[in-house]
Amino acid sequence: MKVILLENVRKVGSIGDVIDVKRGFARNFLLSKKKALFASSENIKQVEKIKSELSKKDLERKKDAKNIKEKIQNKEYKVKKLATENKELYGSVKPTEIAKVLNQNEKIEVNPSLIQPVKEIKSIGSFKVVLNLHSEVQTEISIKVLPEDSK
Repeated sequence: MKVILLENVRKVGSIGDVIDVKRGFARNFLLSKKKALFASSENIKQVEKIKSELSKKDLERKKDAKNIKEKIQNKEYKVKKLATENKELYGSVKPTEIAKVLNQNEKIEVNPSLIQPVKEIKSIGSFKVVLNLHSEVQTEISIKVLPEDSK
């Protein structure tokens, strides 16, 4: 299925590119998240007209992402969870919890879908987490999981 990209998408293409992707990827991701349009002749003309505007918006998003990266890069954040005696968690630390910690500590809104733990966080200890803030901006933070005192 041919689509026109409305924003830069990592490993797919950049604004205004007409690309051929699988139908499911187009329908379930690109079109539903308004990252692309069907590649009809009218849409191609329309995108050519608004390409500079889309580029400006993308540059703004990239600048915001860089600001967030500078604030949080290589920092360590603490999360307290209930744990067993052998340091296993009752459950795991999810991206939504990491997003809440970032919001509380740094006053930064990060969409949980942009947060990718390097490996599942299911025990006490320190873990690396990758944040994809923009298609061209990535950063890494540390999450230190501490046992919650159950009294």
